Amino acid sequence: MNNPIKSIKPLGFPWQTQDPFLFCVHHEDFYPKGNDHMGPAASLAGRNIGQDFDPGEKWRMYHGKNVPGFPAHPHRGFETVTVATKGLIDHSDSLGAAGRFGFGDVQWMTAGKGVQHCEMFPLLHKDKENPLELFQIWLNLPKAKKMVEPHFAMLWSDSIPVFKTTDENGKSTAIRVIAGKIENTLAPDPAPNSWAADPSHEVAIWTIKMEAGASWKLPTAPASVNRSLYFYEGNAIHVSEKNFTSHQAIELYADQEVLLKNGDSESHLLLLQGKPIAEPIVQHGPFVMNTAAEIQQAMNEYRHTEFGGWPWDSYEHVHPREKSRFAKYPDGKEEVRP
Repeated sequence: MNNPIKSIKPLGFPWQTQDPFLFCVHHEDFYPKGNDHMGPAASLAGRNIGQDFDPGEKWRMYHGKNVPGFPAHPHRGFETVTVATKGLIDHSDSLGAAGRFGFGDVQWMTAGKGVQHCEMFPLLHKDKENPLELFQIWLNLPKAKKMVEPHFAMLWSDSIPVFKTTDENGKSTAIRVIAGKIENTLAPDPAPNSWAADPSHEVAIWTIKMEAGASWKLPTAPASVNRSLYFYEGNAIHVSEKNFTSHQAIELYADQEVLLKNGDSESHLLLLQGKPIAEPIVQHGPFVMNTAAEIQQAMNEYRHTEFGGWPWDSYEHVHPREKSRFAKYPDGKEEVRP
């Protein structure tokens, strides 16, 4: 068998991705108890407020001043897929859509021709710590879809299927199928204009949890598919007989069989794959288009229209502390979860 490993890269900040993905970042923060304003009940002295990304700290404020997170900012030309595994995220946007999600929920937003949104991390608990873990993944849109109408969807945790398998030694592996499919386990429908909406594009977003000592063989995909495997938690894992003891990104040939053999502690991995869009990419911050002229157009339009403006009372908008998980859509429809 040929070596199925194409390349190995360190897990930096952000993680390196392959077409059709543009960006992937893993945030894990051990936030303290919250204060009356859902910010940290702890001193912010010495922090670079507005740009607090110090990897040496247990938690960060990011661009937030009072509540951690990412105050209102625009996007055009791609999609954001936000996977919240621990803690809660408050979303508000220029479409009037809003939500609070976490504990396995996924928010899928097609920015298309332009949207503003904020993503804040409210520290709801005043009597205990507020840990947070999330992945934000940017999935590109092809030229034909870059100017579609924005779309907001929530994939609630209980709607995301889990593929479970047990190896010959009785050790289990569980894969949450956020996009794509494994055998007969099919992810919820992605956003309608997404590159992932066409099954022939083989887009997959999977979070993989392996019991200590478990083995699992990755299903193959066409040779044209780009596949990246991110080993981000655990002591050690063997990928096609190569041992990884530090957290790394592994680019794989999708058409070759790959056996994952976990080490002596539970391990967690993220898999991103898809057929490349293979079009020119010109990126300027939160805008991703095909030409420099389109980027200039996006910047000019945002200056004049703010992509619909900002209907909320703060650029760091958070929902009331007593709110449960919910999604409010631009048409006024609202879903509520415990």
